[in-house]
Amino acid sequence: MARVTLDCRSVPSESNCSLTISGEPDEVLRAAAAHAVDVHGHVDGAELREGLRTALSEAAALDVEPGAFVQLIEFSTDRIDELRSLEQQWLDEIGSDRTAVWGLVGSDRSEPRRYVQVVGFPDAEMAAANSKHPATGRIAEQLRALCDDDPVFRDLDVREVQVF
Repeated sequence: MARVTLDCRSVPSESNCSLTISGEPDEVLRAAAAHAVDVHGHVDGAELREGLRTALSEAAALDVEPGAFVQLIEFSTDRIDELRSLEQQWLDEIGSDRTAVWGLVGSDRSEPRRYVQVVGFPDAEMAAANSKHPATGRIAEQLRALCDDDPVFRDLDVREVQVF
């Protein structure tokens, strides 16, 4: 099932609430109804839920805004499956301390052993906290061992976002 989002900024409100809820449609509807009752003083019922249902929108694939921070990592390997396993190990180890909010990996069509990983963070401070975490340090060393050369890291401040 597709993920959906409900953003309080898209619903008229006197409180100028900025909460965004994202997930499966039924869970977003439940959470949004509870929020509308608790924070905005609405009465839960069929009319409220129908209004919320019409405000649901498909969740964006990547949530990036100016001021965010993106790390681009270039590396070359023929052990990409091991790298994917290593990433899952990192996710398990870092748990709720993870500050990365999204990531993608792309392979170079003209050089199939060359990859680029892009990881998004809310801001540079959150990226720094992620980098300083012991789980990240342990995984980074193992990552280097799976690559042909040292990965190249590029730290990027998001200046502008365009949606096409």
